[in-house]
Amino acid sequence: MRFRKKHRHRETEIFTDSLNDILFILLMFFLITTTMANPNMIKVNNPSATKDTKGRQNVIVTIDKDQKFYIAQKQVDINSLDSALHAEIVRWKKILDTPTVVVNGDSAAMYGEIFRIVRMAKRDSVKVFFNVRQ
Repeated sequence: MRFRKKHRHRETEIFTDSLNDILFILLMFFLITTTMANPNMIKVNNPSATKDTKGRQNVIVTIDKDQKFYIAQKQVDINSLDSALHAEIVRWKKILDTPTVVVNGDSAAMYGEIFRIVRMAKRDSVKVFFNVRQ
């Protein structure tokens, strides 16, 4: 005689009580970290150099909130801006192969004037960077 063992089929149960707590904590963590991150700022790893990068800003053009133009620290009339910028670029080209022009504009400055300076500098085939401050 052969006796058979009765196999009971029990369903396995997974307790998910603690899983709900963990998911809630993760959800809160991601919500807090995404609201603290500034969506307008994109962080990138810039390469580090052995030399000072401030020395590479050769020609600095500034436009203030009153639409006054400055090359370095000297105020320039709007009518003579083209020739003054060209003369400054030519002066730096004698020293360096490719000087850089940095355009600093106030947030109240007209963007047309900022891009006018960028076009003038590009015409002289130099590198151009511009910052708009608030």
